Amino acid sequence: MKRFLQTFILTLMAITPVAISAQTQYGFKAIAVEQDFTENGFNWFKHALLLAAGNEQQSNAMTIGWGGIGTLWRKTAVTVYVAEKRYTKQFMDNAQYFTVMAFADRKDEILEYMGTKSGRDGDKAKALNLHTAYTENGTPYYIEADMVIECRTMYAAPFDPQHFKNDVPQKMYSNFPAGVHTMYIGEVVNAWKK
Repeated sequence: MKRFLQTFILTLMAITPVAISAQTQYGFKAIAVEQDFTENGFNWFKHALLLAAGNEQQSNAMTIGWGGIGTLWRKTAVTVYVAEKRYTKQFMDNAQYFTVMAFADRKDEILEYMGTKSGRDGDKAKALNLHTAYTENGTPYYIEADMVIECRTMYAAPFDPQHFKNDVPQKMYSNFPAGVHTMYIGEVVNAWKK
């Protein structure tokens, strides 16, 4: 038991977010998600969030309404899903990190636009007058967000229809033109909140 507790404490220490001056400059404060994340994990994704990936040369964000928070491989983790034909998928596949963002101000406007327009057709952030900044790892986020969680991808794989066990996923994908989703599980490496 003593060894387990030592390992557990070391794991928590390793994932405690580090304050980065750029985030502080925009009004964010580093938080330790294990202690300071107060949202209901069962409902957090139901209210829609933004997912962003890419680098300083090119990035994209999209609205997400599916996801999960918890632990995997003794790491605090966030799971997100991106459909095959979404423009953001190429950024998720090519980037080591991604961010998940929550908004308070202009939330409905931002999430509606980001969820119905494609980055293939133009710069969505510019259209919404959002300002892109980058973490120390080069991960994009918007300074207008109220919470930013940065994750390092640990695992990614598309759903395999052969393993659908009931009619819920079959019905979902029977008339879904964006294609089957890929699951991305990311270790939380940083988190900030205003």
